[in-house]
Amino acid sequence: MFESISALSGLLATIWISIGVFVAAKFYPNYDHKNQFCSELGASGSPTEKLSPIINNYPLGFIFCLFGWHLTQLNDSNMALIFAGVLIILHGIGTWLAGYFPMDKDPYTKTPTLHCKIHSLAGFMMLLSLLIAPIVVAFSPDSVYIPLWFRVLSIIVVLLATYYLVKMVKGLKEKKLTGFYQRLSYWVKLLWLSIFSLLLA
Repeated sequence: MFESISALSGLLATIWISIGVFVAAKFYPNYDHKNQFCSELGASGSPTEKLSPIINNYPLGFIFCLFGWHLTQLNDSNMALIFAGVLIILHGIGTWLAGYFPMDKDPYTKTPTLHCKIHSLAGFMMLLSLLIAPIVVAFSPDSVYIPLWFRVLSIIVVLLATYYLVKMVKGLKEKKLTGFYQRLSYWVKLLWLSIFSLLLA
């Protein structure tokens, strides 16, 4: 029973964050999903500063760590899959840190606080960990867990996530559609995690 839950936790994480962001935004007057970052829901001084980490970061950190742990415990697992599991655990830890240390309310501030700097570092760790994990899986040794089509999908996901990340950076300079491209870049990787989860279940 526990093994089945941990195998499906990658899918659960995607469902949880999708609902969690939507619910938290309902308590943030005039929140704009297209032009505001997800982290702004938990930003210092925001209407949902306390609520967002409770319903998003803290449970999500645990769910990510659970799925990463599941990867490290697979029978006949190889070092690549174990490394991918560790990366997803790091993603979970980064999710906790990003929730505990809120970003500044103004994402364009020239003088970020210490908490905001820690939040940004945690976000960078989250970004890299879930970007590298699909690459590791794509080029992992032959395994009963990883069919060829999933290896190809993993590379496509990395390319798409990187493309939308570049679009987000451009949007950041123009202060336009940053939230939209952030979500596309992140949810593409979450889709990969969900499919991986179903593959292992």
